[in-house]
Amino acid sequence: MTITTRDVTVRKVVGKKTVKDKVYTYTYYTLPLNLYIPKNVVERWGTEFVIEKDDEKGTIIIRPKKQTT
Repeated sequence: MTITTRDVTVRKVVGKKTVKDKVYTYTYYTLPLNLYIPKNVVERWGTEFVIEKDDEKGTIIIRPKKQTT
C-alpha cells in the first residue's frame, strides 16, 4: 500500500459578490487538493489537519490533528 500523509493548515477564504447593487460576503474554509471543510468542523477541531491519501484504493482521509495525537 502507498499511503502518503501530510500535515496541513486550513485556509480561510473570504469573498465578496455584488448582485443588483447589494454586496454579499461569504466565508469558507479549504485545504490543499481543493477539499472544503465545514465551518463547524474548524470551530470544533481547529485549523490543523492530517490528510492521508491512499493511491491504490483511491481514498482520501482527513483527520483533525488534535484527534490523532
